[in-house]
Amino acid sequence: MINKILIANRGEIACRILRSARRLGKATVAIYSEADRDSPHVDMADEAFCVGPAVSVESYLSIERVLAAIRETGADAVHPGYGFLSENASFTDILKKEGITFIGPNAHAITVMGDKIESKKVAEQAGVNVIPGQASALDSEDQVIAAAWEIGYPVMLKASAGGGGKGMRVATNDQEAQSGFGAATREAMASFGDGRIFVEKYIEHPRHIEIQIMADAHGNVVYLGERECSIQRRHQKVIEEAPSPFIDPDTRRSMGAQAVTLAKAVGYVSAGTVEFIVDAHRNYYFLEMNTRLQVEHPVTEMVTGLDLVELMIRVADGEKLPFTQEDIVFKGWAMEGRVYAEDPVRNFLPSVGRLVRYQEPGKSESVRMDSGVREGGEVSVYYDPMMAKLITYGADRNEAIRVMRHALDEFLIEGVRHNIGFLAAIMAHPRFQAGNLSTGFIAEEYGDGFDMADVPHDKPEVIAAVAVTVHQIFQERAASITGHPAAERRQVGTDWVAVFNGEYWPVSMDHFADRYSLKTEKSKLQVRTRWKPGEPLFRCSIGGEEYCLQVRRLNVGYRILHWGAQTDVLVLGPRAAALHPLMPEKKAADTSRFLLSPMPGRVVSVFGSVGQEVEAGEELAVVEAMKMENILIAERDGVIAAVHAQPGDNLAVDAPIIEFE
Repeated sequence: MINKILIANRGEIACRILRSARRLGKATVAIYSEADRDSPHVDMADEAFCVGPAVSVESYLSIERVLAAIRETGADAVHPGYGFLSENASFTDILKKEGITFIGPNAHAITVMGDKIESKKVAEQAGVNVIPGQASALDSEDQVIAAAWEIGYPVMLKASAGGGGKGMRVATNDQEAQSGFGAATREAMASFGDGRIFVEKYIEHPRHIEIQIMADAHGNVVYLGERECSIQRRHQKVIEEAPSPFIDPDTRRSMGAQAVTLAKAVGYVSAGTVEFIVDAHRNYYFLEMNTRLQVEHPVTEMVTGLDLVELMIRVADGEKLPFTQEDIVFKGWAMEGRVYAEDPVRNFLPSVGRLVRYQEPGKSESVRMDSGVREGGEVSVYYDPMMAKLITYGADRNEAIRVMRHALDEFLIEGVRHNIGFLAAIMAHPRFQAGNLSTGFIAEEYGDGFDMADVPHDKPEVIAAVAVTVHQIFQERAASITGHPAAERRQVGTDWVAVFNGEYWPVSMDHFADRYSLKTEKSKLQVRTRWKPGEPLFRCSIGGEEYCLQVRRLNVGYRILHWGAQTDVLVLGPRAAALHPLMPEKKAADTSRFLLSPMPGRVVSVFGSVGQEVEAGEELAVVEAMKMENILIAERDGVIAAVHAQPGDNLAVDAPIIEFE
């Protein structure tokens, strides 16, 4: 009988596991690095133990230090979450010898399924559909190119020990295969300590769909439906949902049966996920098996009503699964958005810093938050940039999307760059709403980058109405402070002009109590709100429809964030609006002569030298951040005048690397 569980992880997944363990009445132990001393998971646990400095290899990845925490606290079980030691077979073996229960699969399943080359062989032997490719590790660029010609471009270079999008490159020609081999090998070594690379056919316009399985030690294995995980950037999932809008019942049963067959072939016990690539004709191919709890497991929980962490603990305790395949009922639709500390404008590069403001949306039966940060906390360069997961539920897909859009509007983060606006823009995208997805969705729809300021709002009249209402409230507050007679009047009639996106919106306003009646050239709107200056969320009713917008006051205007669009608005009187087109525009500083570091990170290599001529698209430097290599390229032709950074240098955001003549 498990009595005390040590959670060998951090952040949102540690908090998630702690909640289920507490509900089962199990005592809990959190481990933490020196950088995580004040993290929420430390406070949630019954006990907490520091396992070392911030660097993962000296704390969360150190088997010796995690074992010391187990012995010191008397824990008799370990839940690894995902990442870190969750798929480390050596760790599992050591725990078994120590008499400690590992809440997860056995070492054999982890070893076989954790090696992409071996897992592909086992899957093929079990009759599972596999992707055509080279089933052995390759040692050189020449071998990779030869394999690519044998398979046929495009191909995917993949780290055998990989996961989380690390150690992966797509190659469409020999040059990309050559450069991709070096980059994938270095990234794999940095992330997993294993640089083996293999090559397989790249399925074009694929969907990434995975099957959740659950197995006990008594031979019972079931599948819990599929998750659509096609919305990715750099092979890292961004949005997941259950079920998939593409998979029909027959395909679901067939994929589920193959996932169960594979699990039985390796004697699998606990929660696991079998991932597939699916083409436009619903042909599916085994990709890999994740021998752990997945980041996106909440969407499965929402549509099945099951607690996967609780099931993992019960199975590790020797219990049988309390249901059969026929007992599992899928109900409704669930969406998950991963909230990252990253800058979508800078190609989703990680952002670090202090969370000056952090306010989650209101929780309900339809809105779930799995988070591991709080206001005032630090987003560190040492760990994955995911801060939280926002999960929403609806009777159908449209309702789940609607709830997600509203919840994203309520999610407030300041102090670090984040992707909330990007998630909102995807939710509003017609192609996403139609369910026309592929793993290339982000590259295809946002190939030129993403900036909330470039996203047009679906209802510009709403932006005009909100901006004018906010401005009117500020004016009335100023009048009340100064004792102006207008403050004594219960009704105010005013003319304003909202200026945004190059357009001028004349608005006539009448105000009585919490009602603001506005008339534009195109429509009449009534805004009802009790908003007060200083509140970051502007909640209101417009024409009977509820809205929540984020409003920030700029020096001479307002910034409104809503539905993935960022709109800067000036509210002027009629005379000032007439003169506004005559005002000169302030030009931004010219940084075109510099190659700047787009994120804080370490310089891996610099390819340029003084006097060298470079062409647009040529690789100039590689900067590593959070174990991901980012290749920086020349945006135009030029000649290098100076090199300001060298391999090994640690750079801040916008630090110059190369200067051009």
